[in-house]
Amino acid sequence: MKLFYGEIMDHGVIINDEEQQHIVKVLRMRDGEDIHVTDGKGKLASGKLVIEGKKAGIEVFEIKESLPEFTPKLHIAIAPTKNIDRIEFFVEKAVEMGISEISIIVTEKTERKNINIDKIRKQAVAASKQSLRFHFPVINDTVKLTDFLKNTDPDHTFVAHCHENLERIDLKNIPQLKQLTFLIGPEGDFSEKEIAFLADNKVKAVSLGNQRLRTETAGVFVAAWNYYNMI
Repeated sequence: MKLFYGEIMDHGVIINDEEQQHIVKVLRMRDGEDIHVTDGKGKLASGKLVIEGKKAGIEVFEIKESLPEFTPKLHIAIAPTKNIDRIEFFVEKAVEMGISEISIIVTEKTERKNINIDKIRKQAVAASKQSLRFHFPVINDTVKLTDFLKNTDPDHTFVAHCHENLERIDLKNIPQLKQLTFLIGPEGDFSEKEIAFLADNKVKAVSLGNQRLRTETAGVFVAAWNYYNMI
């Protein structure tokens, strides 16, 4: 399946401008080829490609609506790494494994404060198309840890940290929920003050195993664990 991104409306389907350029100039697809377009919100249009000069359109044969989303929904709030390539790697792999939402959080030990969120969003769209997702994940603007917690449900929220002297739940003992939020700290982990703050907000701590994982590895690990539990 060749999947592209666009708008699906009652009166027609419009392929995204960048996608049109990719179809015509890079992929050099031909008029009449099979093509599929998703709006990233659960709709899928299928039909034949229509090439008119430098423009690409679709002759629609079928539109499917309200395609099912992944369950459970996973939201990972992760601190950016100093090397942004590592966070981009996490985003790509987590999206392929069905993550529903990603937030970039700023913590006490966060070294990188400036993130190109638009670039992250484009990578999420690319990974969604590659993995044939019809529901694209939400990529939120960068937010401070304290502000992030204002809009979280503690019953569904967990933090992965490396402080072995503090009580932590084993990941496999987390109950099956329809929605989960995981917080992943920066290089150097959350500070003790932040961990105390999270505990005061009734956020439960979890262990990801005996090995100490890098930030992006921890994020991918949680995404893979959730992917395994999906129905």
